[in-house]
Amino acid sequence: MVAAVDIDGRAAQLGINWSEINLDSIQLPPGDDFGIASDDEAVYHEDQSEFDTGFGNIIVVDHLPVVTREKYEKLEGVVKKIYNQLGVIRENGLWMPVDPDTKKTLGYCLIEFNTAQEAQNAKEKTHGYKLDKSHIFDVNKFDDFDRLMNVKEEWEPPQARPYVPAVCLRKSCCMFVSLLRCFFFQENYQKWLTDEKARDQLVIRHGADTEVYWNDPRQKMPVPVHKRPYWTESYVQWSPLGTYLVTLHKQGAAVWGGADTFTRLMRYQHSMVKLVDFSPGEKYLVTYHSQEPSNPRDASKVEIKVFDVRTGRMMRDFKGSADEFSIGGPGGVAGASWPVFRWAGGNDDKYFAKLSKNTISVYETETFSLIDKKSIKVDNVVDICWSPTDSILSLFVPEQGGGNQPAKAALIQIPSKVELRQKNLFSVSDCKMYWQSSGEYLAVKVDRYTKTKKSTYSGFELFRIKERDIPIEVLELDNKNDKIIAFAWEPKGHRFAVIHGDQPRPDVSFYTMKTAQNTGRVSKLATLKAKQANALFWSPTGKYIILAGLKGFNGQLEFFNVDELETMATAEHFMATEILWDPTGRYVATAVTSVHEMDNGFTIWSFNGNLLYRTLKDHFFQLAWRPRPPSFLTAEKEEEIAKNLKKYSKKYEAEDQDVSLLLSEQDREKRKALKEEWEKWVMQWKSLHEEEKLARQNLRDGEVSDVEEDEYEAKEVEFEDVIDVTEEIVQESM
Repeated sequence: MVAAVDIDGRAAQLGINWSEINLDSIQLPPGDDFGIASDDEAVYHEDQSEFDTGFGNIIVVDHLPVVTREKYEKLEGVVKKIYNQLGVIRENGLWMPVDPDTKKTLGYCLIEFNTAQEAQNAKEKTHGYKLDKSHIFDVNKFDDFDRLMNVKEEWEPPQARPYVPAVCLRKSCCMFVSLLRCFFFQENYQKWLTDEKARDQLVIRHGADTEVYWNDPRQKMPVPVHKRPYWTESYVQWSPLGTYLVTLHKQGAAVWGGADTFTRLMRYQHSMVKLVDFSPGEKYLVTYHSQEPSNPRDASKVEIKVFDVRTGRMMRDFKGSADEFSIGGPGGVAGASWPVFRWAGGNDDKYFAKLSKNTISVYETETFSLIDKKSIKVDNVVDICWSPTDSILSLFVPEQGGGNQPAKAALIQIPSKVELRQKNLFSVSDCKMYWQSSGEYLAVKVDRYTKTKKSTYSGFELFRIKERDIPIEVLELDNKNDKIIAFAWEPKGHRFAVIHGDQPRPDVSFYTMKTAQNTGRVSKLATLKAKQANALFWSPTGKYIILAGLKGFNGQLEFFNVDELETMATAEHFMATEILWDPTGRYVATAVTSVHEMDNGFTIWSFNGNLLYRTLKDHFFQLAWRPRPPSFLTAEKEEEIAKNLKKYSKKYEAEDQDVSLLLSEQDREKRKALKEEWEKWVMQWKSLHEEEKLARQNLRDGEVSDVEEDEYEAKEVEFEDVIDVTEEIVQESM
C-alpha cells in the first residue's frame, strides 16, 4: 500500500535537498523494479530457482479411465474436448502413454498448452472434475513433479523468520530512487495479532481524545497503544478484519494502520462525509454524504462513493434524493437507510445490492455495473438480506391487494438470479429476517394478525439452507400470544435464543436445529422463567450468552452457560448502554456512554461474569473491539484443541501465576514505598520539632513546654455531685 506522505517532508527526513537535484539528469535503472530486487522476491527466487524447469505450460491429468487401443481415440477425443475450452493445446500436445505389455493406457496423460497461464487455468478449473462415478481428475503442473522429486526424505521444520519490510539495499542507487522506495515501504499491518500475551485491542472516544488500548486483564487495566486528540470529527470504525481504523473529517475519510503505531495510510476525498462502510473483505470503502435542501419541501440530496481501499481510487459514485435510498435497511440518517449497499457474504467482495422501489439492483465489482445490465424486478419488496457466507439474497414482500396476494419470503441465487426457495405467508403484519453467522439457517420472524385483526401473534419460519431443497419448518411458541422481545442465533452453532412474554419479567427460551437423536427438526432445550432481560448477547464462539436488561432494567447482567443450562454469575452495570464481546469470546465490555451524565466509562468482565477492572472516562462516546480475521484452523482442529485444552492451558496457567506473583510483589513494593514515605515524613517533622524547641521555650519566657510523658503524674480524684432532689410525702398507714 502506498502511504499518503508529503514528498517535501519525507525528503527532509532523508536529508535530501531538492535544490541540489537536477531531476532531468536522473536516469532510472531499467526494469519495473528499477533494478532493485525486494527482499521478498529474493527469498522466493532462492527457494524456487532449483525447481524452475521451463515446463510451466504442461499439466498432468491423472485418474483417467484405463482403456484398450480400440477405445484410445474416443478417450483422447473426450479429453481434448474438455481442455480445448480452457486453452489452446499445441500440435501433438496431448500424450497418453500405453503399457507395452497390456496395450492399455496407464490412466494419465500430459497436455501441453501454448502458455503457462492456460495450463494454470486448466489445472484450477478441472482439478476434481468428475468424468464419471469412478474417475475424478487429479490435475497437477508438470513442474510440480520435479519439485516433489527434490523434496528431502526427512522433513525439516522451517525456521521462523521475523517479518522484515522491503527496503532498498543497493547503496549505489540514486537518492530519487531511494525516495520512491520509501513511499512504497511496506509494513506488517497484522503485527498486533502476534502479541505474545494474545491480547486484543479496543478503541475508545471520550471528550476530544481517541485512544487505542490493549485489554490486559492480567494487569487489571488497559495498556495504552496510541492516543490522539481530535483524531476524528465524528466517530471511528474498524475494518471487518481489523486491518484498518477509519476516521471521518470535513474533507473526507482516512484509514490508519501500521506495525507498531497508527499512521495514515490513505485518504478518500468526500466533502462532509457522515457515514462509512467497508466491504467484508476490506477491498472497498463506501462513504455517504447528504445535504439538506434550501426548500424544506424538497428531499435531501445524497451522494455515495465507493473507493478502492488500497489505492484510494473512486470506483463509482451514486447521486440522488434521500427518497431513492430510503427503502429497507436496519438504520437510517437524514431519511436514507444505512447501509444503503448490502455486501454479499464471504470475503471476495464480488457483489453488492441496493434496494429501491419495486427493484433490487445487484452490482458486480469487476466493472461496478449491474449484473446482466439490469435490475431484478420485485413488486413491493421492502427488505433484503445477504447470507453471511454465500451469494444468496433473501427478500421479503408484504401482502398486496388488500390481502388477496399473500406476503412472501424468498431466496435468490446471485449472479444467476434463480429463485432457490419461496414461502407464501398469510395475514402478515410484519416480518424480520435473521441469518445464522455460518449461513446454514435463516429465521424469518413473522407477526400475524388474529382472525379479528385486533391483535397480532408471532412465529418463525426456519429455512435449512444447506440441506437439499431447503426445507422450511414452522415454529410457534408454547403460548403463541407471547410478544417476542429479542432473537439471536448462536454464532458457529445450531442453537438460538428467544426472549418472549410480558415485561418486566419475560421468559427466555433456547432451541436447537439439531440434536443427537434428531438432526432434521427444531427442538426446545429449556425455558427460563421471569428474567430481567430484554437483549441477548452470544459469545462469538458460542456456548455462552449474556441475558441483559438494558434501559428500563438499569444494566442487569446474567452470564449463562447454554451447554450446561446453568447461570454462571449475575451482576449489574448500572445504566449500561452497550455490551460488547471481544472477538475471542474471552472478555466482555459493558459501557455507559454520554447518553447518561454520570459514571461514564467501561467495565471489563470475564466470559463467566467475573469483574476484572473498571475505567471511568468523562464524556464517553464510543468503544469498539478490534476485529480479528478468521482463523486458519479447520473446525476439526479447533475442536481438537478445545478437547485438549487442559494440556495447552498448563503453559498459560504458569504464565498467569508468574504475573500474579509479579503483581503481588509490585503491590508489596508499593505498600513498602508508601510506608517508607510516611516514616520519612514523620522523621522530617520530628527533626523540625526538635530544631524549634529552644524557640518555643523563649516564646514562653523560659518555661519548658515540651514535657515527656514520663514526667507527668497521674492521680485518681473522686467527687460527688447532687444531680436532683425530689420530695415525696408518704402517708403513714393506720
